[in-house]
Amino acid sequence: MELSPLCGIVFNMNITVYCGANTGIRPAYIDEAKALGKWMAGKDHTLVYGGGRIGLMGVLADEILAGGGKVVGVIPTFLATAEKMHSMATEMIEVATMSERKNKMLEMGDCFVALPGGTGTLEEIAEAISLMLLGRHDKPCILLNADGFYEPLKHMMDTMVKEGFLSQHARDEILFAGSAEELARMIEEKERA
Repeated sequence: MELSPLCGIVFNMNITVYCGANTGIRPAYIDEAKALGKWMAGKDHTLVYGGGRIGLMGVLADEILAGGGKVVGVIPTFLATAEKMHSMATEMIEVATMSERKNKMLEMGDCFVALPGGTGTLEEIAEAISLMLLGRHDKPCILLNADGFYEPLKHMMDTMVKEGFLSQHARDEILFAGSAEELARMIEEKERA
């Protein structure tokens, strides 16, 4: 990550994005993935993701590559065929296990974003959030709540606060963005802080 000496704005950020190998049933999921990709490419941010060319993974990577951006995939060797590894990625890192994949993506990221996805997406962003709340990193963790996808999770986290399992301060650190535009604004505001 490189800071501008004049205005403190971050350039060349690695944004780790967790997303699925499916696109889901709502057009908003694809639209927001494309909007995020356009913003990332336009700001010269590098995508760090699961390395696939299908589903929202492929939509996001394709949009960034089409905009001249950089895409770094991290994929376990045993998934390289099943997830149809993206052959046009700027860089592809093959690892042996899912744990190595998660660790590498955590290590490389300057912030962590979850698009709508399945259990793997939820597991990955939950680990990033847990490590943040444990003080292992201070990088933003943002869930892109496209078309209200993460509303049940927001409600669950509010219930955790109400029931005494999560502090309000910790809950406030877990960010939800209603759109890629709002997500971009959150990242820029966090980096200026």
